[in-house]
Amino acid sequence: MPDLALQTKALAALVALVLAGAAIGAKFKAKKRLPLPPGPPGHWLFGNAFPRENQSQHFAQWINQYGPVISLRIGPKVMIIIGRHQESVDIMEKEGGLLADRPRAVAAGEIMSSGLRMILAPAGEQFRRLRRAAHTHLQAKAAESYGPIQMQAARDVIFDILRDPKRHQAHANRYAASVILRVTYGKSTATETDAPEIVMIHKMLVRFQMLMRPGALLVERYPILKYVPFYASYLHTWRKEESKLFHDQLDRVAKELKTGAAGPSFARYLLENQNTHKLSHEEMAYLAGSLFGAGSDTTAVAIMVVVMAAACHPEAQDIVQEELDNVIGRDRAPTFDDYNALPQIQAFMLECLRWRPVTTLGFAHRALTDIPYKDFCIPEGAIVFGNHWAISRDPEVYPNPDKFDPQRWLSNDGKIRDDLKFPSFGFGRRICPGQHIANRSIFINAALLLWSFRITQDPNSPIDDKGFVDGVIAHPKPFDACFAPRIGTEAHLRKIMETYAQDL
Repeated sequence: MPDLALQTKALAALVALVLAGAAIGAKFKAKKRLPLPPGPPGHWLFGNAFPRENQSQHFAQWINQYGPVISLRIGPKVMIIIGRHQESVDIMEKEGGLLADRPRAVAAGEIMSSGLRMILAPAGEQFRRLRRAAHTHLQAKAAESYGPIQMQAARDVIFDILRDPKRHQAHANRYAASVILRVTYGKSTATETDAPEIVMIHKMLVRFQMLMRPGALLVERYPILKYVPFYASYLHTWRKEESKLFHDQLDRVAKELKTGAAGPSFARYLLENQNTHKLSHEEMAYLAGSLFGAGSDTTAVAIMVVVMAAACHPEAQDIVQEELDNVIGRDRAPTFDDYNALPQIQAFMLECLRWRPVTTLGFAHRALTDIPYKDFCIPEGAIVFGNHWAISRDPEVYPNPDKFDPQRWLSNDGKIRDDLKFPSFGFGRRICPGQHIANRSIFINAALLLWSFRITQDPNSPIDDKGFVDGVIAHPKPFDACFAPRIGTEAHLRKIMETYAQDL
């Protein structure tokens, strides 16, 4: 066999040759179109050096320096970062059809997920089938049917906090895990740690988020490494574990369906409508599994941010609780029926999602063709990010953007503004299909938490409101908060919560 070092050198030389050819070809083609957006200079061959930490914030600094839309290079690939609200609307929404594609995700998409994960699926027939199945079952009207599940689980969060306030973040995780298991597979779990599938899905989410960071693995720049024996062999191990979990859950629902024991769930819907949506068993397993994974993580983070914001901004909490007292009173707890009568809760939610975005960078899109915009061009094949963090700090749309100010979302007559938006759930045809269920979860938890408790900081352990784990999903680091029942005594609050559950 040839010497391994010689093979490595030959492979490196081949990669360099391919990249040089691609760079020359790209430069030649670029002469025929408008220039790229401005951006920081990079190496002529290897492109820009990517920050290893806090990428969305680092990109936001470049946005401030070079303009609302900037360009970077990763090897021969062009990356576009959009960091202002109007530009995100003009490009990501109005040109959404041209950005419905995803860039190639070699590690997370091809190796670990076998090309079956909807969030990474390229534009085309398979993506349309997956999206149609997901949106049909998760649309706004269908999301209302999960109200009793969400209300009962949110009620349990109040009981959990009364019993053990120190573990409020764990209780948020328990809520999200319980609801998403019921929605996806018709199965519930008492805690966030007692079900093996919950333990495994959180482990998989950590892996997935690590692989999705731009520049995380060399194989994204040089896909030829995918074919090198033993390169990143751990990815194949992760694929087998992920596939087994998703198939085991779907197969359990299929067996329950045959015996008549299956309750309502997304997995049941897919199995009963397999011919309609023309999905293979593999596609159904990954479609349900992807909802299971995403929903059990992002919703929990949003609830944690609600608690953090309430504790750090007592003046905003006062306004919400005044509305709750006026509209709900203290003899019953809020429900989904109160949604339209509680604009302050809605404004508080919206500001939480803007103030500390759950996904700070967002997910990558790919331009299907050249997209001219003003005096530059987003070239065909470019990787395009709508940087949520940078957009949330757009001073033209969100004045004093670092201030937590729910009132910015309200019109003069006290209603939620129609002219102000934030892309919490993504853009265009790639918007999160579970957004309606997620929004309802955030609402009912925010309403019950702020109706039940006065939430404050622990004077011995102040909250670091910038303390988030760096990643695709911005998880708050552990923080302490104090929960004082505001509905009479603790016993009185418990009694109301017990009554709350009786009619669910």
